[in-house]
Amino acid sequence: MSAELLDTPAASVPPAAPPHPLAEFWTSFRANKGAVIGLAIIVAVFLMAVLADVIAPHPPNLTNDAAFLKPPFWQEGGSLTYPLGTDAIGRDILSRLIHGARLSLSIGVAVVAVSILVGTMLGLVAGFIGGATGIVIMRVMDIILTLPSLLLAIVIVAILGPGLMNAMLAVAVVVLPHYVRIARAAVIAEKSKDYVTAARVSGAGPLRLMLSEVLPNCAAPLIVQASLGVSTAILDAAALGFLGLGAQPPSPEWGTMLADAREFVLRAWWVVTFPGLIILVTVLAFNLVGDGLRDALDPKLKR
Repeated sequence: MSAELLDTPAASVPPAAPPHPLAEFWTSFRANKGAVIGLAIIVAVFLMAVLADVIAPHPPNLTNDAAFLKPPFWQEGGSLTYPLGTDAIGRDILSRLIHGARLSLSIGVAVVAVSILVGTMLGLVAGFIGGATGIVIMRVMDIILTLPSLLLAIVIVAILGPGLMNAMLAVAVVVLPHYVRIARAAVIAEKSKDYVTAARVSGAGPLRLMLSEVLPNCAAPLIVQASLGVSTAILDAAALGFLGLGAQPPSPEWGTMLADAREFVLRAWWVVTFPGLIILVTVLAFNLVGDGLRDALDPKLKR
């Protein structure tokens, strides 16, 4: 019996299945604790925006003549009816911050969506086709980059007129060159690789090569830039709102709230502090998530 066991070949062990790409991505992403914290904050802000009508204690534009500049509940004269106090015309600051999350996040997401769509297409054309077309596209982007971003946005809004839509368009133009340059650099790095040459030899046309072969392999740097671009868009839109060129009163946009409160800085610190803090925390969260995405999506930076 023992001889037969010795002569029996060992049972073959099947090779371990490779990890799922999403599982591998999450493992790399969660190694960055700051990115996980940032993701949790972003999820909380998005939930706050979606559920604003449910969780906000008051309508955002409801005024109370008996509660002008009421302090937060932990200060003398404060009340839990207005947990973070009220502004100069008796509106609840907490409710306005919650509803303002809708506007600020909508601005960030919409600006990035437009910029990444237009910028990717221009970058694909400039990198894949090149020639005079690519030179013209990149020189225009270089001209935009030479101008201070906020100043350029102010000029565009001054030409088009103040308003939320015009502010979003201005911010989209300001951040567009970053996506064009990233897409072009990624296309130039990918188009000389063997899989593109094989697809070209097999009869693929330029449009198929750009959209089906090259574009999917350029997505990683664009995703990272998009996550960072949301924070930039929120900051720029808040700056335009602060200058009176973005969302107009009584809209509860965070930058507009800062503009309404600037003359009460010394009398009522809370009307300026809380809008500023929520802008700071949200922008920081998007930047942390961008760092985590860079670590998870770039093989050279994976831990």
